[in-house]
Amino acid sequence: MATRLLQHRAADGARSVILARGESAVFLDGVQTVRELALAAIAAGQTMAQAAAARASDKTVDIAAELAAGTLLPAIDHDDKARVLLTGTGLTHLGSAEGRDKMHRDAAQAEKQTDSMRMFLEGLAGGKPAPGAEGQQPEWFYKGDGTQLVGPGEALTMPAFAKDGGEEPELAGIYLIGEDGTPYRLGLALANEFSDHVTERHNYLWLAHSKLRQAALGAELLLGTPPADIRGTSSLERGGQTIWEKPFLSGEDNMSHSLANLEHHHFKYDLFRRPGDIHVHFFGTATLSFSDGISTQEGDTFTIAAAPFALPLRNTLARAAASPALAAVTVL
Repeated sequence: MATRLLQHRAADGARSVILARGESAVFLDGVQTVRELALAAIAAGQTMAQAAAARASDKTVDIAAELAAGTLLPAIDHDDKARVLLTGTGLTHLGSAEGRDKMHRDAAQAEKQTDSMRMFLEGLAGGKPAPGAEGQQPEWFYKGDGTQLVGPGEALTMPAFAKDGGEEPELAGIYLIGEDGTPYRLGLALANEFSDHVTERHNYLWLAHSKLRQAALGAELLLGTPPADIRGTSSLERGGQTIWEKPFLSGEDNMSHSLANLEHHHFKYDLFRRPGDIHVHFFGTATLSFSDGISTQEGDTFTIAAAPFALPLRNTLARAAASPALAAVTVL
């Protein structure tokens, strides 16, 4: 029975945390946010599930109804959005190199092995090291801080200058850095690691630019050891009709890297172990509508669903208004 945590905000702004087991769910007593619960769990030497169970009330809640009502927040947040870091790793899933390799090979009009394929094959060979050994480091990218994180039902807004706004159905690891610098994995969440694939396709060195976009996080935080085989569906709706739908796979059985290896190569940097920070780290995907020739449009709706998460992650594509022209930088 999958155990999940959800963050709830009532109409009056009051915050609370929900504990869901299977199809049943109750509110927790004494905590308002998942981060607050995590800090209490660390202080008490408990797991997240133990800390939540100790605070379970008898007040039941229908999480599907709350999702429909728009009262569920992203699985994690922070009062200071600058303390939330959004990062990710690519070419981590079996099959993930195919679309990327084609994109970059077409752009280069070359027959030689691309850097994307080389990196994927290196990860395939060394991305799951034995316990205690160091494996191959993955591709890594930065997406932004907590200002770029949106929740279920919110719009995913691409900048006015964006060439594309494309979905990436993924799992994201949610971490809190303890007071001694220890990274604690709180759980996993469904995510849409929204990117600009047209910009990336133009030149692989623009990958960093293509990733500086918003990202969506599902409402449920899956606790404990995640399933090794997670199967879901990613779909795209336009005008009330599904125009694209495809299964996606995640979990270590379907990955070329272990979670431990991805975590090691992220948290080996001192700057990512600053006490009190929250990290949302996207683990990658092998399934993109862009790879199947789909060009998204404003108003399209992305839906990502996968067991053991009970709720889908749905977001509609929007485009930001053009900003005033940037004035020349003033030299002081």
